[in-house]
Amino acid sequence: MKKKPPPGSPRSRGLNTRAIGTRAERRALAHYRLRGYRVLATNLWIGGYELDLVLRRGQTIVFCEVKSKGGAEKGDPLEMVTPEKVRRLRRAAEAWLAANPQSPDYEARFDVAAERSGKLQVLANAF
Repeated sequence: MKKKPPPGSPRSRGLNTRAIGTRAERRALAHYRLRGYRVLATNLWIGGYELDLVLRRGQTIVFCEVKSKGGAEKGDPLEMVTPEKVRRLRRAAEAWLAANPQSPDYEARFDVAAERSGKLQVLANAF
């Protein structure tokens, strides 16, 4: 018999894993847009890896990894940003920068946006 998800969790509202992730990405996009960032790409596959969000504000290019889980009982979303994930994100960012040579003077930054208990936390310069 399956365990019933806790009341108020994304799973209790009938959301599957993909829907939970999509919702978190939309929230992260709104977060950045409200702060004046321009969206350059979303869910972009490049260099064999995916970049969730590529954004720009001024001279800064932000590569943002968005993480969420179906509830607190599933663990912390930040635990999913492993050293291997960081390596892959750096590779994808290098490929994006190489494919966009118009941005040689921009500063690159890696952020992680984590949705926890319905709240979005954005860690700038996460790695």
